[in-house]
Amino acid sequence: MKQPKRPTRAQKKVIEQHKLNPSNWFVERDTPAEIVIVHRQTGSVRVFQKGA
Repeated sequence: MKQPKRPTRAQKKVIEQHKLNPSNWFVERDTPAEIVIVHRQTGSVRVFQKGA
């Protein structure tokens, strides 16, 4: 697993669209098709499809 990073403004918008607080999540991987985020405290992982 790569080192998670803080989300950019565009990534925050995607996270907010899924009813989550962007300040609680790190971005592990961001591809044109999907975004993989990791929770800051719990380490739980979520995968969202973009443009769907």
